[in-house]
Amino acid sequence: MSVTEQLRLEQTAFVAAVAGQLTDFLTSRQAVMSSISQDIDPLMGSISNLVTGGKRLRALMCYWGWRGAGGEADAAEVVTAGAALELFQAAALIHDDIIDRSDTRRGGPSVHRRFSELHEKQSWALDRERFGHAAAILTGDLCLSFSEESFTEIGHRAAAGSPARLIFNLMRAEVMAGQYLDILEEVAGPRRDRAGAVSRAQSIIRFKSAKYSTEHPLALGGALAGAGDELLRGYSAFALPLGEAFQLRDDVLGVFGDPVTTGKPAGDDLREGKRTVLVAFALDQATAADSEFIDAKLGDPELSDADITEIRRIIVDSGALQATEVLIEEFGKAAFTALDLLPLEELPKTALRKLAEAAVSRAA
Repeated sequence: MSVTEQLRLEQTAFVAAVAGQLTDFLTSRQAVMSSISQDIDPLMGSISNLVTGGKRLRALMCYWGWRGAGGEADAAEVVTAGAALELFQAAALIHDDIIDRSDTRRGGPSVHRRFSELHEKQSWALDRERFGHAAAILTGDLCLSFSEESFTEIGHRAAAGSPARLIFNLMRAEVMAGQYLDILEEVAGPRRDRAGAVSRAQSIIRFKSAKYSTEHPLALGGALAGAGDELLRGYSAFALPLGEAFQLRDDVLGVFGDPVTTGKPAGDDLREGKRTVLVAFALDQATAADSEFIDAKLGDPELSDADITEIRRIIVDSGALQATEVLIEEFGKAAFTALDLLPLEELPKTALRKLAEAAVSRAA
């Protein structure tokens, strides 16, 4: 059997196993929650909807980190870890959409929007938007709790003080810190030194997204399989720049992506006021008038299509898009160089290379 065919079979089996684990886990929790009240069913339905499908990037990084460190292909531990990562990702998405005031997720209504629509459909009292936000916050908290429950089910490899537990704990704390830095920059950025905007934006993507998208999942899989410090350092040298390239590509798609492909309205990141590396480059490199235009319009939920077109023009004409593409290329090269140096067998190395190529060049 070729490496490509073995990779396909293993990856397909693992993704199916994670999906099955998530279904079994949520079904068991559904019984518990329904015994409290049938009214809680929409919370459970929202979580189930979010963890169904998706790219499974984090779970797959964990799997190949496990396999690269000598873990068995059909081991229950890495499947459970993959499920825990998917639940954590779902919790982060729920809260992120509230913070960003995003009404869509994967081509459909975001969780807080679904609850607002439920409020309206049932003709309930008081403010539907406030109910939608409150219900979604609680759904995200419940999903976060489920992620912890799932990870604990791994057993002694994930026990308190173990390398895997330390990585899992650090990952969650860093995401919360990164999220705060993100919302802080939205409000404080216009008053801060523009010369440091790119550096601040890079720090935000590192802790809010890059580490938990690639670096920590890969290290988590390795740690669960007993990887030594040298291999874990090698994993980090590969996965961190990969995660940064992945998020930078996401930022480009948030402004220039096709809504049909991305599942989000065109220019949604601009309406949400995201001060990304792409925007930071534009503010730093554009003319004073163009920079002032971006500052005045960024974060306006009623931003018109004409305004979005103008901001896109500024980003292109100022060289900000090109500068971001150069960064993506540099991070990508660093990741692939580090991958070449990893002492891995052909199968996990090939799998990681394919994941990296997809992450850097994706269109959605």
